Amino acid sequence: MPIRPKEPDIFPENLLDESVSLAREGRWWALYTKARQEKILMQRLRELRISHYCPLVPKRTKTPKGRIFTSYIPLFSGYVFLCGQDEDRYRAVTTNCVSRCIEVPDRETLVSELRSIQRVIASGLPILPESRITAGTRVRIRSGPLAGIEGVVISRHGEERFIVMVSFIQQGASLLADLVELEPIAEGC
Repeated sequence: MPIRPKEPDIFPENLLDESVSLAREGRWWALYTKARQEKILMQRLRELRISHYCPLVPKRTKTPKGRIFTSYIPLFSGYVFLCGQDEDRYRAVTTNCVSRCIEVPDRETLVSELRSIQRVIASGLPILPESRITAGTRVRIRSGPLAGIEGVVISRHGEERFIVMVSFIQQGASLLADLVELEPIAEGC
């Protein structure tokens, strides 16, 4: 049972669609928020009609009496991605929720990685946040609803995990590698 219903994690809903020119042409920033201010910032950005994305994932918590609650937490703690112009960035900073504003130099890579993260979350497979990612074998998902997504396979706590990264902030999301069919990516491709 959710404590509160899931709030939208993207505005507008089609921001990361390949047909939307704003994601390709607008400038992107990673807004590093003040502690635990991601959802407040997203709410204010929606009110200001500023394009943004902050992937949210479900977290289940059990109370001492045995009730299970679902809350939605940011996959990348402290980060909200903003797409727009300098004025949009300025208005976001004036919300008093932003600690730092970092411009993304390679927007095509960021948008591609955010699309992959969005697809992994939409798949409903159990995922974990990953930080300080180390390099492993680069692979691509061969079939299923996540076909074509590229990532890295690493070993964590005795499990092989497939990681989709957002290289700009050196964080990502992982899922069990045996849940998907993988193929290695040849070097130089």
